[in-house]
Amino acid sequence: MTYYIIMALAAFLAGAFPTSYLAGRLLRGINLREYGSGNLGATNVCRVMGVRSAIIVLALDMFKGFAPVFWLPSFAGQIDVIALKVVLGLAAVAGHVFSPFVGFRGGKGVATGAGVVFAICPLAVLLCMALWLAFFILFRIVSVASIAAAVSLPVFINFTMEHSGAGFATIQAFSVALAAVVFFTHRSNIKRLIAGKEKRFNRRGGGGEK
Repeated sequence: MTYYIIMALAAFLAGAFPTSYLAGRLLRGINLREYGSGNLGATNVCRVMGVRSAIIVLALDMFKGFAPVFWLPSFAGQIDVIALKVVLGLAAVAGHVFSPFVGFRGGKGVATGAGVVFAICPLAVLLCMALWLAFFILFRIVSVASIAAAVSLPVFINFTMEHSGAGFATIQAFSVALAAVVFFTHRSNIKRLIAGKEKRFNRRGGGGEK
């Protein structure tokens, strides 16, 4: 049991790695929380630092969710691997959202969550990414695209995985939990959307990820 707790802690710390914060400090010498929307995520990096920096941050945020879920279970021996992947995935997302390296106020968990699911069901993530892009092009509001992608994840899991396969119910429950996390981290955005005050994305501010 101790061994698996250590793995979960490793996944949490991997997710907690403050990618966007360090990008701001190392590439621009700034505290990203004091610029743009103030959010520690790829969207605000794009807004403040440009597309190239945002792509790097996005890729690293996805990787820190993907890596522990993809590699750590290979050291687990005889155990329910699917359940372990779900636990490690939740730990990685929790680390990103509640990173101890930035005062337990991390990002919104979308990219890291996508990396986690990509390690389990890559086709579902690719479909979510396509839907995210479609909603972003249509509305130009990042929070709308992120919420739409999160809501669609359980649906895409349902259509892309074999229902009789091992662990399907566990993965489906995880996808619902991940969607709930995205709703939780976007609660302020949802309030602004309801009030009609959520801004469209642009490189100088706004965009629904504050």
